[in-house]
Amino acid sequence: MHYTVEKLLYVPYYTEGPAVDRDGNLYFTNLTGGEIGRLDAGGGYSVWGKTGCPNGQLILPNGSHRVCDPQRAAILQFGRDGNFEKVVVEVHCAGTAVYSPNDLIADSGGNLYFTDSVRTSGNVFFKGADGTERVVATGIDYPNGLALSADETRLFVAESYQNRILFIELAEPGVRQSDVRVFASLPTHPAGNPTGNLPDGLALDRQGRLWVAHYGMQALQVLSAQGDWLFSLDTTLPLTSNLCFIDDQPHRQTILVTGGFGEPGPGGVVLVTVYP
Repeated sequence: MHYTVEKLLYVPYYTEGPAVDRDGNLYFTNLTGGEIGRLDAGGGYSVWGKTGCPNGQLILPNGSHRVCDPQRAAILQFGRDGNFEKVVVEVHCAGTAVYSPNDLIADSGGNLYFTDSVRTSGNVFFKGADGTERVVATGIDYPNGLALSADETRLFVAESYQNRILFIELAEPGVRQSDVRVFASLPTHPAGNPTGNLPDGLALDRQGRLWVAHYGMQALQVLSAQGDWLFSLDTTLPLTSNLCFIDDQPHRQTILVTGGFGEPGPGGVVLVTVYP
């Protein structure tokens, strides 16, 4: 296997929330900088939107964006033009306090799952397209990135401060079928500092392999569909925060990766191309 890493942009603040739209425009958030940035197909950079502390984001089929803002304890929606549209969740969900929304994912029905990143007592929430709200899982030590299996029956959650990935079997959207279980434990940083090995963003490829942005490890860790560690890629970003697939073909995978060199900055955005 061969791979390359291309620097797309270095910015003053640590980056998160990678996303790509149907036109090939690339997006990322910069948390402390309060901006959602866009790289167009020609490589031009612009500030697309603004909020207090943008973190994880996703793009809906209609082109709107949903963005986690932990400063407001909220998930906000922005239109295709980057202008604020509405509050999706703020301060409470399913009658439970929300403190620090971090990452989010939507299923094919437009139902939303998101993590609330709190040490030892973090939650995973569900906000249905019909307005239904549920707590999917509780007592997680800093729940972070999310991924949903292709058949939408299994939700993967990065439990950052335990350096592992959990999975939740779903009986139906937003309804847990059984206890939360461990999918995989990840490699540890030789320095022994917990912040040196925090799993952050997640993404599944078409083969069912789980890709993990490993904050502090300067790496993407790749796990098999059974949870076995397969290999690691050096992203060149010491604090690797998140990833999304731009292209996922048998002969080539192209991945947008965010992160940086410190918090609150500086940050970077890179393109990792993998040739299996």
